[in-house]
Amino acid sequence: MIKQFLKATITASVLSLLASAVWAQPALYVDGTHYETLPAPVRTNDADKIEVLEVFWYGCGHCFRFQPLVDHWAENAPEDVDYLRFPAIWNDLMKIHAQAYYTAENLGVVDTVHGPIFDAINLQRNRLQNERQLAELFAAHGVDEEAFSRAFNSFQVRTKVNQAESKMSDYQIRSTPNVIVNGKYLVTTNEAVRTQQDMLAIVDYLVEQERSAQ
Repeated sequence: MIKQFLKATITASVLSLLASAVWAQPALYVDGTHYETLPAPVRTNDADKIEVLEVFWYGCGHCFRFQPLVDHWAENAPEDVDYLRFPAIWNDLMKIHAQAYYTAENLGVVDTVHGPIFDAINLQRNRLQNERQLAELFAAHGVDEEAFSRAFNSFQVRTKVNQAESKMSDYQIRSTPNVIVNGKYLVTTNEAVRTQQDMLAIVDYLVEQERSAQ
């Protein structure tokens, strides 16, 4: 009886020590080093899900290389994750490219033209810097030029572009690619986050952190 009591006591003590050791371990990723907490949370698209927002620019070579990685990640994302794209804007050319993205979204052809726009700029050295050049690219992938022009100049698309431009400061975006997790955390490469694979590992960590907090 005494032996059983001692055994149970020792087992409980060991488990308590192990639990304490786990809690004492430093976090795998550290705020301010591996990611940044935004000054104020930004409203997400769906409050019932954990939003993962990819911030990109078609003319960014790093974004071009990130695309297959983040596409693969998104294809395998858990059901409670809401993956979205967000075109960065800090000059006139980026604004035109954002307008192209939201035009594709308006016409339901993002999956059709997203990759070709990246390819045209990064592989073919076509900067796609005006409506005519973009209309030609969309037409080459089955989009009627008149339909493209209507969407490109529509109130809905221009509103989306303006909203994206105004959110740039909310998201604290200074480079691309970035990832914003649940409107709270900014993830990008830096001295501590050296690769794009590292970025996605941190995204997974933050998603799990948000899931545990719910």
